[in-house]
Amino acid sequence: MTTTADKAELLRSLHVPGEPLIVTNVWDAVTARIVAGAPGVTALATASHAVSFAHGVPDGEGLSVDQAIEAARVIIGAVDIPVSVDFEKGYAPDTQTLEANITRLIEAGAAGINIEDSSGPAKAPLFPLEVAVERIAAVRRAADKAGVPLVINARVDTLAGGGEWDDAITRANAYLRAGADVVFVLGLGTEELVTRALAEIDGKVSVISNPSSVPLKRLAELGVSRVSFGPGILGLTLAHLEQAATQLTALGDYPDELGYTY
Repeated sequence: MTTTADKAELLRSLHVPGEPLIVTNVWDAVTARIVAGAPGVTALATASHAVSFAHGVPDGEGLSVDQAIEAARVIIGAVDIPVSVDFEKGYAPDTQTLEANITRLIEAGAAGINIEDSSGPAKAPLFPLEVAVERIAAVRRAADKAGVPLVINARVDTLAGGGEWDDAITRANAYLRAGADVVFVLGLGTEELVTRALAEIDGKVSVISNPSSVPLKRLAELGVSRVSFGPGILGLTLAHLEQAATQLTALGDYPDELGYTY
């Protein structure tokens, strides 16, 4: 892979219903390198929550757009495989600024993007449907102008924000028609909901998972195209760190991982 366009094409090809792309979310150069080096890993995705917390600011565009793009650039530059960037709401109040920011992100090497449809920090309220659709179209326009088939993972926050099922499905299908490659539907916490979403959405579906979610093998069997873990990977890492710090401070045994080389 030598160009961003090549990486974007590869990233798109990895979204296969029934053989989902599993992305263990990263937040800096070292986590990117470690995950990229794990057997079977073919692409990476950042998590805005983790990137923000690593910078000491809250999620929800606590970073400036310059900081967000630079953080993405560092992660992308640390690995050779495609990277999808969680770009929150695009750090833009209007589509003209959004296009400009997407252009900068592609110049930083992004092969894919997550873009949200909620305008507030708590997955609500949502952008009006026509506005949200135009924002997806603006991302696609910027990618087309750059000559990069950016993989757009359009997040649908309806259910997570307390909205209705029919609105979530309407939005998902509208985003796909506007140029999204896959829709990232939050709130699909049961097998029944995943199955229903796959039946009613006219395209590829991405989900976020945790220990209470549908098992990964079952998600694959149902036909999901992508699974991510968001800030859960940061939590997993910090839990291990806290456990090790507690053990060492108590004059306990050296954790085996203390000898890990990277």
